[in-house]
Amino acid sequence: MAQQKNQMVRLAKIQVDPSQLEQYNAALKKQMTTAVLKEPGVLTYYAVADKSDPTHITILEIYADTTAYKAHIETPHFKKYKETVQHMVKSLELIDVNLIGVAKKPDM
Repeated sequence: MAQQKNQMVRLAKIQVDPSQLEQYNAALKKQMTTAVLKEPGVLTYYAVADKSDPTHITILEIYADTTAYKAHIETPHFKKYKETVQHMVKSLELIDVNLIGVAKKPDM
């Protein structure tokens, strides 16, 4: 749990233009995959869509620390994502949260 104390954990609540949802999801998946693959400080991304309204997306982001987050938002792949989706996103709310605990099955 000591390592988790320095982690930066954030929820991003996004509303996407319905006519561009498929393109948004593709851009998001590409950005997430690239970030986790190329950046050691990007630990976790979970992106989920509301079942009753898939244009409402929530992303759980976990970074090693705030320095890792600051480095992440300066990467070419993140900047490309932001440029690509700027007209697709109708609203964005960023919420910094504290990780209380984790329970998950070990990777098999």
